[in-house]
Amino acid sequence: MLISPAFAQAAGGGGGSGLEALLPLVLIFVVFYFLLIRPQQKKVKQHKEMLSAIRRGDKVVTGGGIMGIVTKVNDDNEVTVEITKDIKVRVRRHLIHEVLSKMEPVKAVDKSKDASNDSSSQQGPLSGLKKLIGGKS
Repeated sequence: MLISPAFAQAAGGGGGSGLEALLPLVLIFVVFYFLLIRPQQKKVKQHKEMLSAIRRGDKVVTGGGIMGIVTKVNDDNEVTVEITKDIKVRVRRHLIHEVLSKMEPVKAVDKSKDASNDSSSQQGPLSGLKKLIGGKS
């Protein structure tokens, strides 16, 4: 006899319930959900919001790496992007990878404030630097 009776009795009786065997799989799924699935869903949601907010004047990067400025939003699926002067391409909206800069709407300018600031604007951009250094402007 090669196996003693004491070892044979200890090896038998380890059969647990199905719940104990399923518990590690459930734990792995929960970890995957919080580390992989949920962040990816948030990223997709943010990308959809970004695409729906695209408007004329935004600087964008397409999926192919082409950078340009949106000149026209044709419909829900297509925008026209100007790559360089007089070269415009139509791009499907979902292929836009990133919006680099959002253009703010132009605000109305008060003419009376512009008249008072004309003397300072004529001095040039270095006039403030000259005042800091102590030179006459």
